[in-house]
Amino acid sequence: MLRPRRRFVWEIDWNLLRTFTVIVEEKSLTAAGNRLLLKQPTISNALRRLEDHMACRLIDRSSNHFRMTPAGERLYAECRTMFRIVTGLPDLIEDDPDLVSGHVEMAFASHIECPFLDRFLADFHKAFPRVTFSTTVLASQAVIDAVLTSEAGLGICLAQEKHPELDYAVLYREHFGFFCAPGHPLFGKRGVDITELAGLDYVSFKTDHLNGALAPVARLRQRENFNGPVLGLFTNLEEVKRLIKVGFGFGPLPIHVVAVDIEARQLWQLPPYQNPPAADVYIVTRRFARGNRAETLLVDRLLAAIEAVPLSERTYPRGLASVTPETI
Repeated sequence: MLRPRRRFVWEIDWNLLRTFTVIVEEKSLTAAGNRLLLKQPTISNALRRLEDHMACRLIDRSSNHFRMTPAGERLYAECRTMFRIVTGLPDLIEDDPDLVSGHVEMAFASHIECPFLDRFLADFHKAFPRVTFSTTVLASQAVIDAVLTSEAGLGICLAQEKHPELDYAVLYREHFGFFCAPGHPLFGKRGVDITELAGLDYVSFKTDHLNGALAPVARLRQRENFNGPVLGLFTNLEEVKRLIKVGFGFGPLPIHVVAVDIEARQLWQLPPYQNPPAADVYIVTRRFARGNRAETLLVDRLLAAIEAVPLSERTYPRGLASVTPETI
């Protein structure tokens, strides 16, 4: 006699899970039927049967309303994981291990610039030239959400609070400087004292607060009494840089990312010049999730490469003294 959970595995029609996934992606029973070349009553019956199997409602719907329930959201995330595994099965049983193929879906925060990662990806491509990649650029929290829902096999982003269903590994550490642009009263001025920044107009990232991923920057602002008007908060580095350049105020940017702008005198660095605030950038993966062979291979090799290289060699700019993000 099979126990109830094992009976569920043997009795469920796995096509119901595929149909449910298409319903969610299309946000309509009719559209799902068109995609699967099935009539709408067949799709509706499949959803009802799946809800009976799961003993809960998965989608709340009416003529003008369509929304997944919390149970439906969890099931959809698991369905995406299962389909990624199934998609990778041909590669998994490939006789020649050197002929690894597959696709890796990644989600990056907007300002990821890491020579260590670039070298790793170049080497990985040489070893496995049949693996393909795509990357979506998102705000850090959206990167976390994409990994949680299995829309991305791995994410690279800033993170403050760690989600219990995800694994985090520090990819690199970056230092943030404060910058202004031509036209600002401090542009080109040498020997600026940090007290001169108090009261000046300011632009930054939405995570620049004491509970955010840029808490080190927020703690420094609080300590130094940067109490000027905040004229803009953004999730994208390019938008923060744009507002600094057009004269909205000064703000924080990763020093190594804007090195070209500094060299071209489009940005001018302000204090502190020693021990600037630093933040860690993480590789984020879903705990216990199995992706396709290419994705699993990439993550495993990247984590091994990180373990083999000291964090000091994955800190940018290189050779810049700092304290850890946790103690700033």
